[in-house]
This record gives sequence, C-alpha cells and structure tokens, in this order.
Amino acid sequence: MVNQHSSSSSSLGIPVLLVLLLLLLSPTVLAKSRRPISDIETRQKKNQCYADIESGLWGWQCKSSLIAKENCALRCLSSTCYELVYESDPLEEGEKDLVRGQEFKYCMHKLSLGESLEGVKGSFNY
Repeated sequence: MVNQHSSSSSSLGIPVLLVLLLLLLSPTVLAKSRRPISDIETRQKKNQCYADIESGLWGWQCKSSLIAKENCALRCLSSTCYELVYESDPLEEGEKDLVRGQEFKYCMHKLSLGESLEGVKGSFNY
C-alpha cells in the first residue's frame, strides 16, 4: 500500500513541476532575463552560418556567388531581421549598404532582448 501511495504522489509532482517550469519560462520572465547579443556572439554565429553554407546545408544557390553567400549568411543569422531589412531588396554584387547593415545589427539587438522590432526599418536613414 505504501508503494502505491508514493508512486501516485510522485506522479502528481511531475505536472506541478511542469507548470512551474512553464511559468518560469513564460515570455515575460524570459524578456526580463535577456541580455543583448554581443558582437562576438554575432560573429561566431555568422561564421557557423558560413560553414553551414560551405557544407551545402543551405543549397547550391547559396554557394553560387559571394553575394548569394552573404545574403544566405544574413538569413541564417536571423531570418526575422533578414526579412525585415533585406528581403524586399537583397544585397547585390559589389554593394556595401552600411545603413541597412546598422538596421540589421539593431534588429538583432532588439530581437535578443525580446523587444518589438517596430521602427527598426528606416531608423538609420541619413
């Protein structure tokens, strides 16, 4: 009898633990504990994206040119920020777009903090 009681009480503990875990991981709690992504973390992640592209994980089109590789690396780094900043007008051969580069970096910063991305596009127009 004691064994049956202890097993049923331990099985009741699992749902309670799950509820507590879900509460701790709720977006409001996560947003308060987030920190901005660092330049080093961004660089490391982008280097991993380049490695994934080179290995073929992103398909042949991402290896077709340097600019295709760069667009794929940006999408890999953050598909959300890529769609916001570059999707309607991807980088072209020889293009260095410093303004959109700053917008992308700002987007990643805000995204890492769990903040709204409203106002990112166009925030660095000079």
